[in-house]
Order: sequence, then structure tokens, then C-alpha cells
Amino acid sequence: MSIWHTQALRALDEGEDAVLVSIGTVQGSAPREAGTQMLVTRTRQYGTIGGGVLEYKATARARELLDNGPAQLEDTVILGPDLGQCCGGQVDLVYERLSGTPENIRQRLIANAAPPAPLYIFGAGHVGRALVHVLKDLPFAISWVDSRPESFTHKIRDSVKTMQIKNPSGIIKDAPKDAIFLVLTHDHDLDYDIIRAVLRRGTFRFAGLIGSKTKRARFTHRLAREGINKDVLKRLTCPIGLGGIPGKAPEAIAIAIAAQLLGLKDNTHGI
Repeated sequence: MSIWHTQALRALDEGEDAVLVSIGTVQGSAPREAGTQMLVTRTRQYGTIGGGVLEYKATARARELLDNGPAQLEDTVILGPDLGQCCGGQVDLVYERLSGTPENIRQRLIANAAPPAPLYIFGAGHVGRALVHVLKDLPFAISWVDSRPESFTHKIRDSVKTMQIKNPSGIIKDAPKDAIFLVLTHDHDLDYDIIRAVLRRGTFRFAGLIGSKTKRARFTHRLAREGINKDVLKRLTCPIGLGGIPGKAPEAIAIAIAAQLLGLKDNTHGI
């Protein structure tokens, strides 16, 4: 689940009444895609369906339903004529007033949440910290791994699982089949051990290694000698990060990597 789902669940645990607002179908241009959701209580809002007038009116409508509306409601909004927005599209909004026991409501919200993509980040140095900061509120279930005892002494978001492990490559075999692996440790030999374990496993959604084209060439040459299949080697991404973003500061590198991950094809994990 994304961070807003986690925050919303806490509100529901406190007994707040809420309406779940979902974008059902989309025609033409719209601020968000079909399946996007937000949760509206009497005083707070979690998530976003795109902001602007659409979200403002949807929030107000949701609060009307909390007071005297039906349990469910569907509404078609044509963004131009109805709201004066220039997107030119049409969206169907679905409102669902959540009721029942707190546990039933909790399960309903979880069922509506798109599953986050499992992401393993190896390395808690400058780039690793910047990357976790960028990704922590996006749809990734982050496992952050480092071998050094002092790795995680700073405050970390609850949604990020930290793992201080002497032999980080040992956890790869137990990762989900569609896991994303990013290798950016403080040591090239450690990088090699981890990426070798990822490629030997063979099942992954994305395998990224920080470094230059020269580093990639050296690693793939060694990996080929160790028997890693050529087709698997082709799936290794190094350097990592979307091209065209200037700068080598950790924050710039993190933004480039995050953009690359969000652009992965066949992305079935929604925000």
C-alpha cells in the first residue's frame, strides 16, 4: 500500500467515518488514471484524484454523503463544461461510504489498494538515503539493505523495512519473483556479489547497478566467465537512472533513478 493508505487506516482505526472516492473510467485527458482513489473524512483527506476543481467538488460531495447520502453513488463529470477545466476529458467517479466494523472497513480499504512493487535497495550511503527519501511515498514496498552496523542510525519512515545484514546477497533468493533490485553499495566487490546473486536467480522485474559503462563491461565480462546466461546479462541495467537529468549530486541521481522506475513498462502497481 502507498503511504496515504497507511495514514488513512490509522484514521479509520480511530473511528472516523469516511467515503472512498475512486475514478472508475476515463475518456480523453484527465488529471489521474482509472483506479485512482482518495479517502475523505469530515475533517481530513488522504490521497488525491488529481487536485483542482475536480477534487475540490468531489471532496465536498463525499462529505455530503457522510451526512445524509446513499451508501454508494456514481457520478459522471465532463471536465470542460462541468468544471471549466481544459483537460477535455470525462471521468466517472464512484463514491462509497465505508461502514461496518473497523476491521471490515480496514479490509475494504486494503482490497482497493493497488499492491506496491517490491523494491530492494542495497546500500545506505548518500545515494541510497536520497533515493529512499524520494521513493518513500510512492508505490514501492522498500527493503533497504546494508552490511555496515552504523547504516541505519538516522530516523527512517515506518513504511521502509531496514535490514543490516553481514551478507546482503543471502536474502535475494527469498525476494518476490517480480522484485526490483537496485545495487549501490559502498564497495565494488560487494556490488558484484549482490548483482551476481540477482542474475543467477534469473527472476526479477528490474536489476539495476550504479556505476559507469566501464563498470558494466567489467562486471558482465566476469559474470559471463562464471556462467551467467547472455540473455540474463542483457537485462542488467548499468548505469541506472533516466537519461537527460544533469548533475551527479546524490539527490539528482536519486531523481533520475526514481523516474526510471516509474517508467517501467507494464507497471501494474498504482499510486
